[in-house]
Formats: sequence, structure tokens, C-alpha cells
Amino acid sequence: MGVEFESFDRKREEITLRFHAPDSFITPRGSVQGGLVAGFLDEVMGWAHVWATDQVEAPLNLEISMSLLKPVPPGPLVGKGRVVRRGKRVIFLEGELFDLAGTLLARSTSTAIPTPRPTGK
Repeated sequence: MGVEFESFDRKREEITLRFHAPDSFITPRGSVQGGLVAGFLDEVMGWAHVWATDQVEAPLNLEISMSLLKPVPPGPLVGKGRVVRRGKRVIFLEGELFDLAGTLLARSTSTAIPTPRPTGK
């Protein structure tokens, strides 16, 4: 996905990641394909929960909603994901994608189930 960790704010339970879309995901219109944008937003929301639980849990999405506010350019992008509310059975997450100038390009929300983080065996 071309993702790079930037920071995690524990108090806000907010993670910041940087993305760069591969050339194969740039549409003929010159913008990033919407499915990859959804993937970027899913990534920031999920990692916000993972870091907020000290990497013990990972969210299992029940629902994701995404709004594309502007065409997403192929250059470097900044994603911010945060935990809105975390319960024992359901968590609520949100994500935003910006260009380097700080323009909001896309946003998303997710309702998810907290689950043990896979070990990756």
C-alpha cells in the first residue's frame, strides 16, 4: 500500500500515516482509484485501534462509510485515524486523508468489533 508510520498521539488515540499510491492505481483522470483510497482510510482507522490497545487488539469491520471530497492526487498523502469510542463489544473509528498542504480529500467512519490481534504466523 505504500504506507509509512509517522506518529501516534496516545491521549487522542490518533495515528498519522503517510501514503503514496502506486502508479498502477492512478486512473486515466489522474487521481487515485477510489478502492485504494478506501484502503488507505481503512488502514489508518485500523491502526489507530491497534496502537490504542498497545497492539493487543485489531478491529474487525462491520461497516465502513467513505466520502470522497476531492480528487485524490497521486503524490504523497497524509492519513489520520482515530478511535472515537471503544466499548467491549463495538468500537467506532474515523479516518481522514489529506494532501501535504492540509486539504481534506476524503473521510471515513467504521463500526467494528474488537478482536485479538492476529499473530501473523
